[in-house]
Amino acid sequence: MTKIDLKKELKHLFRPSARKFSVVDVPPMQFLMIDGQGDPNTAQAYADAIEALYAVAYALKFASKRQLQRDFTVMPLEGLWWTEDMADFSMENKDAWLWTAMIMQPDWIDAAMVEEAKTVVASKKNLPALDKMRFETYAEGLSAQILYIGPYADEGPTIARLHAFIAEHGYRPAGKHHEIYLSDPRRTAPEKLKTVIRQPIQAISVSH
Repeated sequence: MTKIDLKKELKHLFRPSARKFSVVDVPPMQFLMIDGQGDPNTAQAYADAIEALYAVAYALKFASKRQLQRDFTVMPLEGLWWTEDMADFSMENKDAWLWTAMIMQPDWIDAAMVEEAKTVVASKKNLPALDKMRFETYAEGLSAQILYIGPYADEGPTIARLHAFIAEHGYRPAGKHHEIYLSDPRRTAPEKLKTVIRQPIQAISVSH
């Protein structure tokens, strides 16, 4: 049984350069998703969401292996971050942040398998966020991104440079700030953490 690692298959999306910004067209992909609000460093809801997402992601991996003879590497945690008014989005006021925590699933996983995996997980663990989980396709489209290496708290200047790159190339942000966490913060020194920072964009129309 071959094991598929979608991070390698979709290298341009999950392993971008850390030296230069790139523009990519992200295809629609399906995710386990949980929404919430608050500072990810302190909000219990965020910790609960991550625990539930990983529990179901691993249950799906084992079900896929057992039922379909298809094995795959569980994908990294991803996060969409925003505020009701993006003008108020600030690294200093994380309590106001809205978020979606999510883990991508291979295209052969379907809704029935997800429901079955949730039932299996619920029978073994009491996870408060489990009933908030949904299985959805997320279509991001044209986006600018870079690989950031370092502590999460120090992302600000890289995000500012990403936004400057977007403006310089005739685009504007058009969607939620997106991060893909390639490293496990429990096992990786803060200065070595690898995070894909992505921003959906759209061309600024020039009127003649």
